[in-house]
Amino acid sequence: MDVDLAQVPVLPVLEVLGVVVAAMSGALAAVRKQFDVFGILVLAWATGLGGGVLRDVLLGAVPPVGISEPRLMLAAVVGGLVMYFGHPRLERARRFIVVLDAGALALFSVVGTVTGLEHGATPLASVVVGVVTAVGGGVLRDLLTGEVPVVLHQRQLYAIPAMAGAAVTAALWALGTTGAVALTAVAVGVFALRLLALRFHLAAPGPWRAPR
Repeated sequence: MDVDLAQVPVLPVLEVLGVVVAAMSGALAAVRKQFDVFGILVLAWATGLGGGVLRDVLLGAVPPVGISEPRLMLAAVVGGLVMYFGHPRLERARRFIVVLDAGALALFSVVGTVTGLEHGATPLASVVVGVVTAVGGGVLRDLLTGEVPVVLHQRQLYAIPAMAGAAVTAALWALGTTGAVALTAVAVGVFALRLLALRFHLAAPGPWRAPR
């Protein structure tokens, strides 16, 4: 189905919002690690736009969004500066980072999937691209701050909500119902699923163990 992004006016808004939220997450992680202002802004950029850069590399889009879209680069800087000047007390930082990260995960799972579909990728490939977009910035943030990426440890439901959101987005695209309400509802659903998983300690299965 050939659908122009211009027909989905909510998508640019979700993308900018996702960059700001992710950049705030990265900047707050940098504040917690006592980075200087340059390090804070670099981590804000990497977290806000890293997933989009990985997405564009997979899709063959040149140059990647992280260095070619002034509005998104500005959004990353704004997110970084907001946290630089207005971060909460550090003992509360980790919880706030998790909430911000959940918001970015939700927004980017939708944006990444629709972008993949717009570039002519198959639905399956677009779901993969959506997941990479959703988790990529968080992985870069964790690596640059010396943490094990959350997607790889503690069996948290992290990539699974993003995958679900990407799959639903691809299904809605096939049905021709990628309007503002539908895409926003998907993003809200992913966000809620991630927070519920954290609240109730829902986890993915660990290594299989043979019964004794």
